[in-house]
Amino acid sequence: MELIVHGKHLDVGDALRTHMKDKMEDINEKYFNRAIDSTITIGPEGSSQYKVHISMRVGKDILVQSTVIAGDPYGSFDQAAEKVAKQLRRYKKRLRDHHERLEEIPGETPGFLIKENVIAPEKQDDGDEKEEEVLGDGEPVIVAEMTRNIQKMTVSEAVMRMDLAGESAMLFRNTKTDGLNMVYKRSDGNIGWVDPESSKAHAAE
Repeated sequence: MELIVHGKHLDVGDALRTHMKDKMEDINEKYFNRAIDSTITIGPEGSSQYKVHISMRVGKDILVQSTVIAGDPYGSFDQAAEKVAKQLRRYKKRLRDHHERLEEIPGETPGFLIKENVIAPEKQDDGDEKEEEVLGDGEPVIVAEMTRNIQKMTVSEAVMRMDLAGESAMLFRNTKTDGLNMVYKRSDGNIGWVDPESSKAHAAE
């Protein structure tokens, strides 16, 4: 497994880098042993804390991610690594089944590309501006554009990928309907599932 360490406004010494390498390799060998690479970003957060973000790629378009802010570099990394290990423990069997299923299928399952825009939040009204100036012309300000590959998968696999990546929502193509679906984390702790094809079917009845 390839390990990439980025120090953000921080010089990552050999001792910490070796500690990270040993820890991530132990986690990979213990729970999965098929990870492709891991990227770790570490840097100061505020005046007395350190932020660590870990992204482990365990398959094509499958990421296990965690972020922790703590009082020292070793502590923040260890906590973030434990979160990754916990996720791999939880989905160990399903990840292995997923890889075995892919190995039985020749070639790669193609997805399709969509454009994703990142928009800036609307300015808050401080009481000095007129309403029309706050609302603007209704067009959002795009601060970044990126391309995302939408894969075909089951609903349960989409929930797994969303959880592993630490995302709040996951857009995917449903293997049963071939339509675009979305799963998302609800405020009540449950998982929501949006299926436009199901709505069309009910409307046609």
